[in-house]
Amino acid sequence: MANDLDLEQLLIDVFAPQSGEQVLVMTDLPHGELADSEEWAERREMAFEWHEAFRALGKKIGFSVFPLLSYPASGAHNGPLPKNGEMDGEAVQLEQVLADTNIVVAMTQYSPTAPLIQICEKVPTLRGASMPGVTRGMERTALAADYSKVAERCAILAAKLDPAVGARVEFSTGHRLFFDLRDREPDADDGQAHPGREGIRIINLPSGETCIVPYEGEVEGRPSRTEGSIPAMYDDELVVFDVRENRIVDVMGEGPEAASMRDYLAVDDARRNIAELGLGCNDKAVICGEVLEDEKVMGMHWAYGRSDHLGGTVGVDSFSDPSHVVHQDTVYAKGGPIEISSLVLEYEDGTTQEIIRDSAYTVF
Repeated sequence: MANDLDLEQLLIDVFAPQSGEQVLVMTDLPHGELADSEEWAERREMAFEWHEAFRALGKKIGFSVFPLLSYPASGAHNGPLPKNGEMDGEAVQLEQVLADTNIVVAMTQYSPTAPLIQICEKVPTLRGASMPGVTRGMERTALAADYSKVAERCAILAAKLDPAVGARVEFSTGHRLFFDLRDREPDADDGQAHPGREGIRIINLPSGETCIVPYEGEVEGRPSRTEGSIPAMYDDELVVFDVRENRIVDVMGEGPEAASMRDYLAVDDARRNIAELGLGCNDKAVICGEVLEDEKVMGMHWAYGRSDHLGGTVGVDSFSDPSHVVHQDTVYAKGGPIEISSLVLEYEDGTTQEIIRDSAYTVF
């Protein structure tokens, strides 16, 4: 384990486990065409280490820890979880175990964030952290952050986003996009999964972002105003998403990446939904190629696809097949191939506030 991380203190700071509570650590397993990898195997080792750390802490505080739970990987980020898993060599039903759990930590290859949030709606005593793609390197970077400072920044950004009705973004490429933020509330993924947490009780860990779902036009006769152009760099190819009424209507570009993205979006219309505007604020986070940490870097990101787990209207049933479900982020950070030149929030009274200028926050 990295020397930078005091794991026991992190568990206390993030989860504040209480005497008498029940903790579950879970991980997913490769199978069939879902081939194992070195990082995936390492993640399962991390799950074992965190499970042991919870057990040691539980002896001090007085809480219990289930045996490590594993389940066959879903194969899709935020897709439905399988019904069954395994603990101590015995088959178990995931939802039945989670119904008896107070704190869940999922260290997985494929994100279970959305289904865990849905389970929380049925299990009011459940809280926890989803950690898809977590790596040992994060123990030296984003996981080692001062989470009291992270929470402060998240709260500042939430206070700015909450009354906003729109956000105007200008990218360093010159492209512009307007996010319609009417009828939406922000959520602070602030690294605080304490008892009594309000709102969404499944956080991502590493934490450090405040996000909001754009208005998706779900009210008849009231279309979304989200529109413009979103540039993204795939390898060395610039791809531009043409957005109207909160949907990707075209993908501009002559190269293979643009063609691949056009084919990908054509598989399922729900993938075209603009699902998130996110603001990362973990000062220890670095761009590492894993979205779990990348989206926490100081800067902006957006996502397409599923949104119901963040307060939107597009869920599993919106897709033509559960295997098509996706919630995919694109991150813009200082020093990256594309930066944020300006992000201006607009308010109902006509006032505005620029919260990002030249890839740096102006509010802290």
